[in-house]
Amino acid sequence: MKYVIYIFLFLYSFQGFSQAYSPEEQNTIDSLNRVINDPSSHDTTKALMYLHLSGILYVANMDTMIPLCNKIIYLADDNLLKNPPDNIKNTFLRVLSGAYNNIGFVYWSKGNIEKALFYLHLSLEQVKKEGNKKGLAIGLNNIGSIYENQGNIGKALDYMHKSLRLEEELGDKDGIATSLHNIAGIYKDQGDSEKAMDYYNKGLALLTEVKNRIGMASSYNSIGSLYDDMGDKEKALEFYFKALNIQKEIGNKPGKSNCLNNIGFIYFEMGDIDNALVYYYKSLEIREVEEDKDGIIGSSLGIAKALLSKGNATLAKKYALNAFKLSKEIGFPKHIKPSAQILSEIFEKENNKSEALEMLKLFITMSDSINNEDTKKATLKEQAKYEYEKQKLIDDSKHDKLIAIEKEEKEKQQILIYAIVFGLILVIIFLLFVFNRLKITRKQKNTIEQAHIELEEKNEEILDSITYAKRIQSAILPSDEVVKEYLQDSFIIYKPKDIVAGDFYWMEQRDGKVLFAAADCTGHGVPGAMVSVVCNNALNRSVREHGILKPSKILDKSREIVISEFKKSLEEVHDGMDIALCSLDLKTNCLEYSGANNPLWIIRNNSTEIEEIKGTKQPVGKAWSEKLFENHKLSLNKGDAIYIFSDGYADQFGGEKGKKFKSKAFKELILHAKDKSMEEQKAIIDEFFENWKGNLDQIDDVCIIGVRI
Repeated sequence: MKYVIYIFLFLYSFQGFSQAYSPEEQNTIDSLNRVINDPSSHDTTKALMYLHLSGILYVANMDTMIPLCNKIIYLADDNLLKNPPDNIKNTFLRVLSGAYNNIGFVYWSKGNIEKALFYLHLSLEQVKKEGNKKGLAIGLNNIGSIYENQGNIGKALDYMHKSLRLEEELGDKDGIATSLHNIAGIYKDQGDSEKAMDYYNKGLALLTEVKNRIGMASSYNSIGSLYDDMGDKEKALEFYFKALNIQKEIGNKPGKSNCLNNIGFIYFEMGDIDNALVYYYKSLEIREVEEDKDGIIGSSLGIAKALLSKGNATLAKKYALNAFKLSKEIGFPKHIKPSAQILSEIFEKENNKSEALEMLKLFITMSDSINNEDTKKATLKEQAKYEYEKQKLIDDSKHDKLIAIEKEEKEKQQILIYAIVFGLILVIIFLLFVFNRLKITRKQKNTIEQAHIELEEKNEEILDSITYAKRIQSAILPSDEVVKEYLQDSFIIYKPKDIVAGDFYWMEQRDGKVLFAAADCTGHGVPGAMVSVVCNNALNRSVREHGILKPSKILDKSREIVISEFKKSLEEVHDGMDIALCSLDLKTNCLEYSGANNPLWIIRNNSTEIEEIKGTKQPVGKAWSEKLFENHKLSLNKGDAIYIFSDGYADQFGGEKGKKFKSKAFKELILHAKDKSMEEQKAIIDEFFENWKGNLDQIDDVCIIGVRI
């Protein structure tokens, strides 16, 4: 069962506010916005208000936090450069550390541990500059929690005990409860249930006293997990439902999804598979919306195991593969291990011996990695106990303190001796095991090598097939010669994410009119390419077989053909395409346009603005509510330019902060290049994309068509 690290998101001077959307808090939100929008408000006041807002709004929508915190960083950095007086400087350092802390929390929640640690350490640097003990305690605790979740127990204990000492100096009950909760989690992982329960209950008592509902919910959830480890399923369910009720009341979606997943796990262990699936699916639905990779892995694995136990290996494989993909992205052995294990079982049921063997080997590798970490945890268990209990002696008399420390030191030395002896015994056992395994390995070597050769051959066959598929897909695209024959002053930028693409461009010439389109089919890579072939064929048939030339009618007929083709499948298919389709009369310069979700942009000659005509809000394919596509007709003059495109360019992440490029910036880029020739525009747009992307992966196919009249 996934253990949830408990990170309090205290915002320093604003700890007293509840994180639910009560009428009082709505009034607070309105008041904060009024202060922010008041031109007379000082930058320190605005920064504090932004920090306060982020602490209220994130419970309902976590994505609100980073934009608000970025505003704080901008204000603080700008003012700190001016070397303000100490009181103003300390205020900016405080809000800056709070902003970095909260951004780190968001990245941790979304599974990006590297960025989470980066921002939390930035927060710690600002707190140290300010000399803020409370902020320092929070930062140390948060970083310690992440290290614990990674299995780095040494660093986790170091940071958590430093945090606890500071919280006790300050007499902060919320902070003490947080540290107690996190240290209890380490005892739980080490199998010391009695000690863990003691720490959890002490923390829960403090949280109940200060009426911290988020903290209480997390404590109930952790105690439920502990009861599950102890084998008391009924008690585990009781505490999970207590936690779930609070998470529902405060509207904390990540917390709610975690409780649902834990309840599903208990039902699965009790043999109630149907109930387990109900709660797993509810949890997965929330986690997918929240983009919680860590959570999606847990829910997907739970669903896969439940479906496999019901004999539905095909559907179980779908969820297991998704969990495996995300596990490799995050890189935690504790996720990769169960993903590989269940995939090995599924491949074995499918009689896919080579894939089953690969997953089994990966499972063993990850098990060894985790076992190594478990060994480290075991040797540090007594150290953790010693460090904490030693700290509790600070208020005792000097004589008693020295006696107690000396006693603990002797015990520590005995433990080290026992650990060394035990380690030597383990080494001897390990050597015997290695000798035995070497004998077995010699027999298995040929089998594994043969399986490896077969796997390489299959991979090469798959790559060859995809490369050949690219040649087929390229054949359906109009050639550069054909494009330049009918659209002489134009450019096409076509950048597939993978070898083959879901995006494609299309052209036909009929009765003095040129029909051309930029299309974006569902997905990318091989699945997207397969859909693109169906959709390209639908456009061709609409024009060539049915003689339709009006863009909206072409899309109506294409949708009819696409739905008809996908109805032949035994499974319900909702794939289709977004598209911008134009018909240009070469004699009159009359343009007709119809779009499925994708717009048309026009820059009139000598204009400094983009005229946007939006497409109909539905895809060419099956939709919840189908309607006829709209047709737009307009006259163009010489020098006017038109642009149609898929969403891949605007959705690309990049730049210094790794943000999405977005449609607004794309418009500014087009306007910047509008006076250049179409070939120069192509070079500018393409080069900017590569620079923006930098070392990040391309996330989607890109297709852009520009035409000047």
